[in-house]
Amino acid sequence: MIGQRDTVSGAHFAFTDRWGGVSAAPYAELNLGGAVGDDPAAVLRNRELAARELGLEPGRVVWMNQVHGPDVEVVDGPWGPDADIPCVDAIVTVRRGLALAVLTADCTPVLLADPVAGVVAAAHAGRPGMIAGVVPAAVGAMVRLGADPDRIVARTGPAVCGRCYEVPAEMRADVAAVEPAAYAETSWGTPAVDVTAGVHAQLERLGVRDREQSPVCTLESHDHFSYRRDKATGRLAGYVWLD
Repeated sequence: MIGQRDTVSGAHFAFTDRWGGVSAAPYAELNLGGAVGDDPAAVLRNRELAARELGLEPGRVVWMNQVHGPDVEVVDGPWGPDADIPCVDAIVTVRRGLALAVLTADCTPVLLADPVAGVVAAAHAGRPGMIAGVVPAAVGAMVRLGADPDRIVARTGPAVCGRCYEVPAEMRADVAAVEPAAYAETSWGTPAVDVTAGVHAQLERLGVRDREQSPVCTLESHDHFSYRRDKATGRLAGYVWLD
């Protein structure tokens, strides 16, 4: 259920795998995405199971309406039952005990925390969001709330790797023109993009030094959901929160 977990100075980072939930195929088992065609009751139950596994109250987890853009929202509590959830790809909070969640199925989930300032962020960095600057935007929002890039801890979770993310040559050139570190080649010798490498290069330029990257490629791992591999599939989640 919780494939990877890390704690640094009271900041908690966690990434799920696909197991331990109640969804049926093709979303089996722990689908946490509510907009992929799965039974809403199963998604709700899966979110409850994952939160309990992490020691969180399910109602204290904030989710996003992700659209592959650069926009960031600062939040101080869960959305209300009738709330119009904004279309953003990063959320930031200074509220301790409030968990922020990001959904992925090949894109790079980015979790950020400055435990000293008490600021955390979760960002969804697909290829469009990475080149649009969603991660620098999230770090900028954190800094405005008192974070220091030199103190920020960054963790990126399971994502499709540069050896597998095949794209047309023109697309690779367009991405590399914005972020050269994302230029890649597949293991079979065709043009590719490495979104996670691009994210880490952006964080490095921003002064974020404490960074770790998951070794998991979602397309290669059948323990994880991959949209590029399966099309109709579930979504993984990354969670970040402060004690």
